[in-house]
Amino acid sequence: MKTVLVTGANGQLGQCIQKIQTQHTDIAFHFASINELDITDTKKVQEFFENQHFDYCVNCAAYTNVELAEDEEDKAFLVNAEAAKHLAEACKKHNTTLIHISTDYVFDGEKTSPYVETDATNPISVYGASKLKGETYIQEVFDAYFIIRTSWLYAEFGKNFYKTMVQKAKEKANLTITTEQTGTPTNANDLAALIVKIIQTNNTDYGIYHFSNDGEATWYDFTKEIIQNLHLAEADQPSLKPVDTYKTKAARPKNSVLDKTKVRNIIETISWQESLRNLMKNHQ
Repeated sequence: MKTVLVTGANGQLGQCIQKIQTQHTDIAFHFASINELDITDTKKVQEFFENQHFDYCVNCAAYTNVELAEDEEDKAFLVNAEAAKHLAEACKKHNTTLIHISTDYVFDGEKTSPYVETDATNPISVYGASKLKGETYIQEVFDAYFIIRTSWLYAEFGKNFYKTMVQKAKEKANLTITTEQTGTPTNANDLAALIVKIIQTNNTDYGIYHFSNDGEATWYDFTKEIIQNLHLAEADQPSLKPVDTYKTKAARPKNSVLDKTKVRNIIETISWQESLRNLMKNHQ
């Protein structure tokens, strides 16, 4: 039986993995929230790994507030970069494979076609820079890692754009949503399935992978699809208007669509619309 540590267990991805753990009796999961394991503390990380053996460590812990990161640069780099280094060092010492979640925001968005894993990175926000630094640290420490870059992650758990839009739509709010960025909404449950597949198949084709659902959308497109899947009566429909630009503190890549050719060797991918429908059918 494989033993797997999941850090950041109370986040949306951590909860998605928790949800499916009973389906995978060949894996012994240990879910650690920040209360049990603060990965920014290198001494605590080393002690944690010395007290029990893990075949895999899935790092779901991250500083994800893109706007606030502009004001809290030190904190973003501590969680997204230094902590990733601590985990990589512990994994190397204890022969543990690291599965680390990264982001499409490591790119500047100037490319007009989907990004492949070997494209040059050039983050334009503190958040993106902190996540890229985490990737770099891991690669400097050892080779037994999967860095999975994903995009526009959402689920029925935690705080995310999807849940916010569902709530606002039900409140018949006036919604003005940007069309300035193009990317791919990604159901965190699908990312959880990929992670489990990597573990179960003993995959040793280490490196960087891009994973999202298929297709592309603007935030306006995503919102429109969410509202349609709520099947609200006409009288209960919220007002939804597109806007070209939306002023934010942090810069976002204009295009952050990820190429999934490499990851399809591991798992099948589905369209973001289908994945959204599946989620909303089960959770509304």
